[in-house]
Amino acid sequence: MNKIFTLFLLLSLQTLFAQQPYYDDVNLSLTGQDLYFALQQKIENASTSFNYGDTRDSMKITDEDPENNNNVLLLYGYDDTGSCTTDRSRDKDDFGGGSCQYNREHTFARSNANPSMGNVDNGTTGIGADPQNIRPTDQQMNNNRGSKKFAAGSGNAGNVGSGNWYPGDEWKGDVARIMMYMYTRYGDRCNPSLNGTGALQGSTEMLQIYLQWNAEDPVTDFEDQRNPHLETVYGNRNPFIDNPYLATLIWGGPVAEDRWGLMGTEELIAENISIYPNPTSEIIWIKDNTSFSVDHYSVFDVSGRRILFNTFNASEKKVDVSNLNSGVYLLELVSSDRKITKKIMVQ
Repeated sequence: MNKIFTLFLLLSLQTLFAQQPYYDDVNLSLTGQDLYFALQQKIENASTSFNYGDTRDSMKITDEDPENNNNVLLLYGYDDTGSCTTDRSRDKDDFGGGSCQYNREHTFARSNANPSMGNVDNGTTGIGADPQNIRPTDQQMNNNRGSKKFAAGSGNAGNVGSGNWYPGDEWKGDVARIMMYMYTRYGDRCNPSLNGTGALQGSTEMLQIYLQWNAEDPVTDFEDQRNPHLETVYGNRNPFIDNPYLATLIWGGPVAEDRWGLMGTEELIAENISIYPNPTSEIIWIKDNTSFSVDHYSVFDVSGRRILFNTFNASEKKVDVSNLNSGVYLLELVSSDRKITKKIMVQ
C-alpha cells in the first residue's frame, strides 16, 4: 500500500507541471499589465447563477482533507489535539455557527472591498459568493480573524502587529494566490492593499508580502483540488494556483515556481543542472553551472511545508536527506535571480 501511495504522489507531482487546456486561448507570451488584462478577461467568464448557498457544497470537494475524505481542511487551522478553534481538519457535516463547527471565510474580507461586498445570504451571487475566495474555517477562528488585514509573520495563524492577521506558514501561499485572483478578477475593487499591509512591489499595485508568500509556500496537491471542480461548477480557475510564476511575469518580485516552463531559455539553462543520486537515502549532490549558480535550497514535503533550508558553500553543494522519511519531496534550487524545482525521492 505504501508503494502504491508513493507512486500516486509521484504521478500527481508530474501532473502539476502540465498546462491546463483552459488557458489555450490566452497569450502566455505576454507579461506585465498585458498578461494581467488577458487573464482578467479569461477568468471573468464565470457563472452568474452560482450563489453563496452553493459554496457550502463546493467546499466539501475543493477543501476535502486528502487524508480523510469525511473531513475538510480548515483555513488558518494548525492543531487537531487542542482547542477546536485551532483545528486543521473537521468533519464535513459539522457546518454551522456554533462552537466547534466550521463556516465560510471570505479570505478577501467582504468589508475590505471597495465598495464593500455587503451582507450575504444563500441567494447572493457575484463577488460575495465567489468560491475562489471562500474557504472553510472554524467559526471562532473566522471571528478572530474578522476583517483584519493580512501582514507578515511566522508560525501559526493569529494576530500580528496592531490589529493585523498572519494566516500561518501552511496557508500563506494559499492566501496570496487568492489575493492575486481577487485583484485580477475584480480589479481595484479588491486592490491587495485594501486587504493587506506592507510595501508595494515596485510601481505595481501588488504587495511584496503576497509575492513573497507565493514563492515561499508552493502549491500543494490539496490546493490543486480547487480548480478542476470550480471550473466545472463555477466556470473559471485561479491562474496563480495553476502556475504561481504568472504572478512573477505580471508583478515581478521573488521568482515563483514555474509549473509550465514559461521561463523559456532560462528554464533550458536550469535544466542543465543535475542532481544525483535520485532516489537516495543519504546525500543528493548538485551540479550547477556558471549560468545558473545555485546559492541555496529548500526542501518541501507534498503538503507544501518547507522542512529543510540551507545555503551552499562554493566548493561543496549537497543536500543531506538522511533524516527525512521515505517519500516524494520537492527540492527548490535558488540562484541570485532564478529558481527551479526538482522532484526527489528519499528511500
